[in-house]
Amino acid sequence: MKAAELGRSRGGLTSKIQVAADRRCRPLAFVLTPGQAGDSPQFAPVLERVKVRGPVGRPRTRPDAVAADKAYSSRRNRRYLRQRGIRAVIPEKADQAANRKKRGRAGGRPVSHDATLYKERNTVERCINRLRNWRGIATRYDKTPESYEAGLHLCGAMLWLRSIAPHS
Repeated sequence: MKAAELGRSRGGLTSKIQVAADRRCRPLAFVLTPGQAGDSPQFAPVLERVKVRGPVGRPRTRPDAVAADKAYSSRRNRRYLRQRGIRAVIPEKADQAANRKKRGRAGGRPVSHDATLYKERNTVERCINRLRNWRGIATRYDKTPESYEAGLHLCGAMLWLRSIAPHS
């Protein structure tokens, strides 16, 4: 898959990092998008890149649950998770709930999510903060998307190595 070009946003030319992280704030997958691109359409592409290899067997590509904020609350994202057998821990937006209630019985059942599991959603935010501790990631010195994405992968590998290395 081709890396994303720089895109326009209010701050000028920029890009966004879409990340999937585990509960220990370690990155599992990255997708680099232009700065003006929306977050919700990148939900499935990020999850498609998750591949975690255990001690034996094939890489695991399906988490038990996915916690995300309200920006990812869409029918398409929920349908994608349901088709893959992944539990969605995504609260419903207020306008979506109002539209569902307005439709009455045809609106369907309210969306439920595990509030205790949702409290751990900030692990992806903390993972992004750890990635941005590296100045090259935070300021985007790299001119090409390929080299910037390579830097993301290098920084992610260092985070993984730190998490499994014994502390002295």
